[in-house]
Amino acid sequence: MSALFEPFTLRSLTIPNRLWMSPMCQYSADPDEGAGVPHDWHFVHYGARATGGTGLILVEATAVSPEGRISPGDLGIWNDTQVEAFRKIVGFLKAQGTVPGIQLAHAGRKASTDAPWKGGEPLAADQRGWQPLGPSPVPFDEGHPVPDELSEEGIGEITRQFAAAARRALAAGFEVAEIHGAHGYLIGEFLSPHSNHRTDGYGGSFENRARFALEVVDAVRAVWPEELPLFFRISATDWLEENGWTADDTVRLAALLKDHGVDLLDVSSGGNAAGVRIPVEPGYQVPFAARVRRETGLPVAAVGLITEAEQAEKIVTNGEADAVLLGRELLRDPYFARHAAAELGGRVHSPDQYHRAVR
Repeated sequence: MSALFEPFTLRSLTIPNRLWMSPMCQYSADPDEGAGVPHDWHFVHYGARATGGTGLILVEATAVSPEGRISPGDLGIWNDTQVEAFRKIVGFLKAQGTVPGIQLAHAGRKASTDAPWKGGEPLAADQRGWQPLGPSPVPFDEGHPVPDELSEEGIGEITRQFAAAARRALAAGFEVAEIHGAHGYLIGEFLSPHSNHRTDGYGGSFENRARFALEVVDAVRAVWPEELPLFFRISATDWLEENGWTADDTVRLAALLKDHGVDLLDVSSGGNAAGVRIPVEPGYQVPFAARVRRETGLPVAAVGLITEAEQAEKIVTNGEADAVLLGRELLRDPYFARHAAAELGGRVHSPDQYHRAVR
C-alpha cells in the first residue's frame, strides 16, 4: 500500500488518504445575490475534486464577518443563509467519501481588494470597498489604505466572530475547521513584528504578538466538538532578513498551538510583506513543515509546488509531513488523487456511476 493512500486519524475522524486540497479563494460569490453565499460554481468546483478521490477538501478562506473578506466575491459564514448554501456542498463531499473542511478567515489590512484577474487592487467605497482593519495603522503596500487599528474591544469582537463562524461551520456539516493564520491576513499580521507595532498586551514580545492567535484558537476549540480536529494555517516565515516572523517563531508557536488543542499545522509561508524574494522551487516549503513535526511532534501538512505523485509519496514516506496539500495542481487536474492511486498502487473511493472506468 502506498503511504499516500493510508488513512489518517485525528481525534475520532479518519481521513481516507493523505492527498488533500488546499484552501484556494475562488472570488466567485455574487455580492448582488447575498454576500458570501456559495453557489453553483462552488458546488461543481469542490464536487469535482471529491469525485476525483481527494481525501480532505478545505474550502477556501471563508470570512467570519463582512469586513473580513479579501474581496467582495469571497465566501462568508456569518449568517444562516450561507450555512444553508454550504450544506448542499458538504453533503455531496461526504457522499463521495471526502472529508469536508473549512478555513475560517479574516483578511485584516489586506481586505477590500478586487479579484486577482481584475488586478487585485484596493477597492474604494464607491467600488464596493470598505475600510480594512489591522493590528497597527500600517498599510500592506504602497497604494493600499492605512487600516484602522483595532482596539482591544475590537479584537475581542473578532475573536467571538471566529467562534460564531465555527458554530455555523458545524451546523453546515463540516468535520474539520482550520483557522487562517497565514499569508499576511489578520492573525498573521498580529504575529509578525513587521506588521504589528502595538505597545499594549497584543504587541511587542512574542507572547503578546501570539496572544490573539491563541485566543482565537481557544474560542474556536471551545465550540468545536472534542471529537473533531482543528487545524491552523501558518506562514512559516515572512522571508524578511530582519524584523519579520521566522521559522524559529513558527516552531515556538506550534508547541503552544498543540497545547491549546490544535491537531495539525498547515505550513505555508510568505504573504505578509510586499516585494520580498521567495526562493520558489518544487517542495520549497516542505522543510518548514518537517522541522515543526520533528521538533514539536505536532502533525503537519506540507504545501507548495507539489505536483507529482512520487514527490508527494516521498514527503509522507520520509516523515516530512503527515499529509500533502495540493493547490494549483488540483486546479489543473481535479482527478490527481485518482491518477496518483493508479500510479502508486493505492485506492480511492469511486462513484458507482463511474464503475465502467474503475481498474
